[in-house]
Amino acid sequence: MELVIESIDQLPETARLLLDHAADRKKWLFTGEIGAGKTTLIQSICDILGVKDKVTSPTFSLINEYSIINKQGQSSQLSHIDLYRLNKLEEAVDIGIEDYLYDENYCFIEWPDLIRPILPDNVVEIKLEIIENSKRKIIFL
Repeated sequence: MELVIESIDQLPETARLLLDHAADRKKWLFTGEIGAGKTTLIQSICDILGVKDKVTSPTFSLINEYSIINKQGQSSQLSHIDLYRLNKLEEAVDIGIEDYLYDENYCFIEWPDLIRPILPDNVVEIKLEIIENSKRKIIFL
């Protein structure tokens, strides 16, 4: 599936479409150059999922965790991981990446190429491409 969004105002609708298309898959990979909008899209998806906290980039912390309360009142956790600053697979393993990859919770990972050898099956892959200043192509694999 390919989507072109021309404005940030389209992100909530785009987030809903991506969640519907992903169905029960909860491990999402986000690729695209710096400034493509990975974190901004993740913020919109988190909003749709019911995250109440402010969702920020985990570039320096590497991992941000958020609580989700679903419509039935059940609580779960969502992890947002940014691997941009890591250089080796071993560094990702050292921060406990496998725990996040193989639990039952949502996990959104920016810059995932480093961990491809240990990814579970059935992940969602989203590639963002800059077309113009505020126009983006979102490719959903």
